[in-house]
Amino acid sequence: MKHTIMLVSALMLAPLAARSADETPNAKPNIIFIMADDLGWTDLACYGSQYYETPNIDRLAAQGMKFTGYHQCQNCAPTRAALMTGQYAPRTGVYTVGSIDRFDWSKRPLRPVDNVTDLPLDRDLLPRQLKAAGYVTGMFGKWHLGERGEYHPGRRGFDEAIVSAGVHFDFVTNPKTDYPKGQYLADFLTDRAVDFIKRHKDKPFFLYLSHFAVHSPHQAKPELIEKFKPKPGVGGHNNPTYAAMIYSVDESVGRVLKTLDELNLADQTVVIFTSDNGGVGGYAREGIKKAGEITDNAPLRSGKGSLYEGGIRDPFIVRWPGVTPAGSVCDVPTIHVDVFPTFLEIAGAPKPRQALDGESLVKLFRDPAAKLQREAIYQHFPGYLGAGVDQWRTTPVSLIQRGDWKLMEFLEDGRLELYNLRNDIGETKNLAAEMPEKVKELHARLAAWRKEVNAPMPTKNEGGTAAPGPKKKARGKKKNQEK
Repeated sequence: MKHTIMLVSALMLAPLAARSADETPNAKPNIIFIMADDLGWTDLACYGSQYYETPNIDRLAAQGMKFTGYHQCQNCAPTRAALMTGQYAPRTGVYTVGSIDRFDWSKRPLRPVDNVTDLPLDRDLLPRQLKAAGYVTGMFGKWHLGERGEYHPGRRGFDEAIVSAGVHFDFVTNPKTDYPKGQYLADFLTDRAVDFIKRHKDKPFFLYLSHFAVHSPHQAKPELIEKFKPKPGVGGHNNPTYAAMIYSVDESVGRVLKTLDELNLADQTVVIFTSDNGGVGGYAREGIKKAGEITDNAPLRSGKGSLYEGGIRDPFIVRWPGVTPAGSVCDVPTIHVDVFPTFLEIAGAPKPRQALDGESLVKLFRDPAAKLQREAIYQHFPGYLGAGVDQWRTTPVSLIQRGDWKLMEFLEDGRLELYNLRNDIGETKNLAAEMPEKVKELHARLAAWRKEVNAPMPTKNEGGTAAPGPKKKARGKKKNQEK
């Protein structure tokens, strides 16, 4: 795993009266979707952090709507595939990053389902549908769905696309692009985003600003690290380098919003900010040692790589002047596959050839208490994500969330875990034994959904071996291994 906001001014802090979408200044609003990488649910001040500083994103939330129950996948690539196709992972085959042999599953009881690394070419991606509605489309940053030949985003619906990820200094871009020596990647991507907005200000545009920050390697601008060194940590938020990385993402959001304000585009632009999966932290409480924690997702359980809430619940903020009530909060469970149909409705764009699994969130943008038609959201992960030798952030698992209720089925042994997320957001009390009828109901719905989307299941491990090659350390311009 963008969104658009108005500049900081006294006016921005004043509540905006909500209007219906057909009363907005432009029938086809610009759309900016900004996505951070590995930013946790509590890693923003407006979501509870008392250590990290995010003034521009906080103002975005004050001017728009904050979602508290929005979900992505447990790690990078499947989230991005869902956003671009509008489909759950079983339909795309993108479940994780890389091959199934990244982690040694040879001693586990199941063989994972093979993973797709290049997003299938037979799908109509989101930018292509928006282009059909008259939008100019641009993408800058992390793609992670295939870069060679026809898989590059510049060949899949984006009029302009520059891909870069892996390191934050001395980075490589595809296509090759010059930049000042020593420039920080988040600043480079923001330069390209601002330039794109300025050049296309007179027509509807879709901008996907996909930051690599705050992903490892944890590198930040030295002056920002110094800014946070004297600051006392609060809870698991205490790393000055990580805080500096978050601050750079926040500066990026501020620059985009300032540009909209200067060009008088703020009232005509929908801006969304989110992250692609949960933060890297919370593992020690799960008994996972030496997992490289950098933050803490508490009160959520676990972190990136897990399908407990710490791994999949993410910040999601939308500002649509005249439509989203300023300072509002929406608690309705939402998920990545909703973004595609949402943007189709905003843009008046045609539907793609493939089935869409989500539901437009526009009614929630207008009224956070509105009801969606669907009954539940789902996840299916038929693989393993490790965290050191014989330690696992997750084993194969499927889940359903219906209202406040979340049921997880762990596929190795059929174990079922039931949580009421309203009463127990930290998933501390498994209610499966106490509520067999609720378990039966949700499990039947989960099984029916897996059948509907033809979800492949991991098979018995008949002595197969996994042989991940030696991991290479990121250095210089080499890409960092996704965790």
